[in-house]
Amino acid sequence: MIHRTVPILHAMTNDVVLADPGFVAAATAVMKACRSRIAIHLRASSTTAHRLLELALELRVVSEVTGSWILVTDRVDIAMVAGVTGAQLTSRSIPITDARRIAPTIALGASVHATADAWMIAHSGATFLVAGAPAGSEGEAAADPISFVERVVEAADGCPVIAIGGMTPERVTDLVRAGAAGVAAIRGIWLDDAEGATRRYLAAYDEGYRR
Repeated sequence: MIHRTVPILHAMTNDVVLADPGFVAAATAVMKACRSRIAIHLRASSTTAHRLLELALELRVVSEVTGSWILVTDRVDIAMVAGVTGAQLTSRSIPITDARRIAPTIALGASVHATADAWMIAHSGATFLVAGAPAGSEGEAAADPISFVERVVEAADGCPVIAIGGMTPERVTDLVRAGAAGVAAIRGIWLDDAEGATRRYLAAYDEGYRR
């Protein structure tokens, strides 16, 4: 495991969010407001590699000033070329062990959808885990998300766990109490006032942590 301080709030994106002409301005405002407490994930299925690289390079400038993280989902190569914080690996990505061999120093997150996988992934070079059920799926993560996060945290053996899946500020406290090091969201952040939304998530996290 490669341990480092992992941001509390992970602002995921999708193709629609990245195509918004105001995305860079919104992401910049969020990073300036939240600084090292936030990670922006450039996560998309049809956005071109060229565009992802452009966005990564543009946001890297802000991240270097604010201490925010920039992560590129699935694309370790783009993350390395752009010189951003790292990459987030999913079930479509190369294995974490291979990614760590070619990228020994960058942050690497890895998705976990089953408790049985958590220990192995955490000990294969992941900087942090993202635990939750894929959209529309069934299984332990979908059936009881809070208990699932608790089990992943235990199995992860100290590797930080970020909870994902229908995440609203109201749910954050329960996930923090379950041991999550942070939470990830898409719609709850980018649909309206992104800066205001991130402040609400962070306030909920702080409240949960105090309890």
